[in-house]
Amino acid sequence: MTTATAPSPTSTAPTPQQVWKRARGLLIALLILVIAGITFAAVRSGTNHGHLDPRSADPKGSRAAAELLKARGISVTVATTLDEATTAAGPDTTLLVTGPNLLTPAQQRRLHEATTASTGRTLLIAPGPAAASRLSPGVRTEPHRPVSALPPSCAFPAARSAGTADMGGVRYTAPDSTATACYPSDGAPSLLILKDRGDGDTVLLGSPDFLHNERLDQQGNASLALQLLGSRPHLVWYLPSLTDPSATSDDGSPDDNGTNGGGNGEEASGEESDFLALIPSGWLWATLQLTLAAVLAAIWRGRRLGPLVLERLPVSIRASESAEGRAGLYRKANARDRAAESLRAAARTRIARLTGVTAREAHTSDVLLPAVSARTTTTGDDLSTLLFGPAPADDAALVLLADHLDALEREVRTS
Repeated sequence: MTTATAPSPTSTAPTPQQVWKRARGLLIALLILVIAGITFAAVRSGTNHGHLDPRSADPKGSRAAAELLKARGISVTVATTLDEATTAAGPDTTLLVTGPNLLTPAQQRRLHEATTASTGRTLLIAPGPAAASRLSPGVRTEPHRPVSALPPSCAFPAARSAGTADMGGVRYTAPDSTATACYPSDGAPSLLILKDRGDGDTVLLGSPDFLHNERLDQQGNASLALQLLGSRPHLVWYLPSLTDPSATSDDGSPDDNGTNGGGNGEEASGEESDFLALIPSGWLWATLQLTLAAVLAAIWRGRRLGPLVLERLPVSIRASESAEGRAGLYRKANARDRAAESLRAAARTRIARLTGVTAREAHTSDVLLPAVSARTTTTGDDLSTLLFGPAPADDAALVLLADHLDALEREVRTS
């Protein structure tokens, strides 16, 4: 007689080889993602070289606009620190700030004070909400829109003369009725001119695309660039940098829309910038995406929870071998109580069939014992002790119990 039994669960720890086989797929996927991220960053860093730099001939550079301005007699000076930019500001100077979001809150407030007092023109390229509120108080930003060819739709002479230009990006609104709004996109302007004291003004541009070398010859981009940047005899082209000493000499807290973040607006004078604030936002998003991918991969590869499923054993095991194996486990654990109960339960089940007792009542002493007593000569107390008694005290008593159960079953069978 052979039976197929389900293997009993074990709690063995996985070997290093098993751990490696389970984890190598995830590790390879993470390695591929890291390599792809580094490659993508390298390619992007190469394409962004010289972005809005008047000395760069790259597609995203602005050398073409600078050369056209010089040809018209405008002096172009490149400034890379806040001190250079504020010192050069004046009534006959146009100050172009290419990255206002890179400035710390203290730098932005200092720049606003200098430009307001200069009575010159200040052009801000795509300032975010925090930067716009500090560099042009009262201005609110609207959600970003794609850059496209837009008509000026305003009375500003430079915009009307240039006509359609590549505008869009960040949009701005101002409660001041004297502000001039041009190039609206979905109802909000992407070019806003605010009048300052005297003849000074502040121009907010939602996108720098019309200044790029690759777009300068399209639409009215060149005309708009020359009129906005060439309204004064001197142009200071300010390229903010994270290496500017003034970025850490003040509060060092970053803005919220560029590679630096705005925080809660509180100043901490003399403190250095937080290291995480200096990490470009793209890398933070990449790290978040990698973490999410790792969690999803862990869920995908993790153990499924659910009911246990019994499977057929690939090899049939003899019933005697299974019994011997279980008996060995009982002996090793000194589980005489479990062994005795197993012997008694099996004997009661077989004897119940011989005496006409149902399987449901085979383990009920009140029903089984009277039926067995009628077929044997064993007294009631001895019969109760034999079929429902306590666990044996030692191995010899367990062997004796097995012999008595066999003798009882033979007597009932032959009666």
